[in-house]
Amino acid sequence: MKVIVCGAGQVGSNIARYLASEGNHVTVIDQSAELIQRIGDTLDVQAMVGYASHPDVLESAGATDSDMIIAVTQADEVNMVACQVAHSLFNVPTKIARVRNQSYLQPIWADLFSRDHLPIDVIISPEIEVARAIARRLHVPGAFDMIPLADGKVRVIGVLCTDNCPILNTPLRQLTGLFPDLNIEVVAIVRNDRPIIPGGDDQMLPGDEVYFVCDTRHLGRAMAAFGHEEGEARRIIILGGGNIGLCLAEEIEDKHPQVSARIIEVNRVRAQYVAQRLTRTMVLHGDALDPEILEEANVRATETVVAVTNDDEGNILASLLAKRYGCQRAITLINKTTYSALVTPLGIDAIVSPRAITVSTILQHVRRGRIRSVHSLREGFAEIIEAEALETSAVINTPLKDVKLPSGVIVGAIVRGDDVIIPRPSTVIKAKDRVIILAAVGQVKKVEKMFAVRLEFF
Repeated sequence: MKVIVCGAGQVGSNIARYLASEGNHVTVIDQSAELIQRIGDTLDVQAMVGYASHPDVLESAGATDSDMIIAVTQADEVNMVACQVAHSLFNVPTKIARVRNQSYLQPIWADLFSRDHLPIDVIISPEIEVARAIARRLHVPGAFDMIPLADGKVRVIGVLCTDNCPILNTPLRQLTGLFPDLNIEVVAIVRNDRPIIPGGDDQMLPGDEVYFVCDTRHLGRAMAAFGHEEGEARRIIILGGGNIGLCLAEEIEDKHPQVSARIIEVNRVRAQYVAQRLTRTMVLHGDALDPEILEEANVRATETVVAVTNDDEGNILASLLAKRYGCQRAITLINKTTYSALVTPLGIDAIVSPRAITVSTILQHVRRGRIRSVHSLREGFAEIIEAEALETSAVINTPLKDVKLPSGVIVGAIVRGDDVIIPRPSTVIKAKDRVIILAAVGQVKKVEKMFAVRLEFF
């Protein structure tokens, strides 16, 4: 597959890295010579300096025979025009654009991106995606990550193992005997920032970050098995009234009537605007690092604080300050990956990475065929893939113990109708099953072949 990536920032460079690692022909365009030199030196891609929306630049990038354009520059208008030029002049089949400004995304203007106007196949809004990801985390207190799959029947949960976790130092193969009626499967462990794809003899240690696949109906018991029985948050303080904070508050008002939210916003004009947009969310004008403002927001009686300003350092400090003043849990937005390893030891409970969420969202639309969903874990050490098994797949009608799974691939769950099956050695995958798989970096092609899923772009 030939792909043009417009924008060499964090999202663009990560998408380029994913696609290049799978053997695709990738060209990256950016105005910044410095970014282009860096990406050209570190990735096996063609990198060129230029304006991504200019026809001559797209032609030089190979748009005449490209399969896809992914426009993720910092300017919405450049992204939209690049897709329009790619469609009108070069007939590029698939066009994906990142659009930040919420004015473009209002339902009343939905026809703007139709084929007759701006023919963009997929619109990615980082603010909306991040707000939804945070809202999902609010459902499962105690988890630092939560990914719903198979129409909500299955969830992939990320939890931190503390000293009070009941199943520490227990070989994973023994979990079935300890919890025979509990549908969970541990698929990944991160220990001292080193990812591990576990086997049956591996054990969980204090401080490990563990990802497990769980039948949604068993989620409460699964969290208890890992020592997490926190109650769902009913009172939330959102630090930052920008697009993400506003989208999150709107999501809470629309879908979580039992939750009471308050927003602290430092800019008076923005605070007034946010207050006008919301109906039952209290908006406070002030600095989230001011103890008096936190007291006014009743931080002591708040279960969760969500820090989503544009300042990583401010988010970290405000989260820690809120916890010091009595808040039980902190979810913190961080853009700089260098901070990720530092904040958990400080006491922050969950990190939200807009870049990782945006990359995962784009990958869902890049991977085609019978791949229903793709989610990147922890800076891309592995992917959670939801695939549908076909009649032609070599893995169906064969016990898993006789299927030679590639190294770094774990089948986490099988969904058959309304039933969720946590696989055992004798489990048999059948046609039309939806299979939840963890695949380490570089194993996606093997997963494709294993399930006879033709990914047109891979």
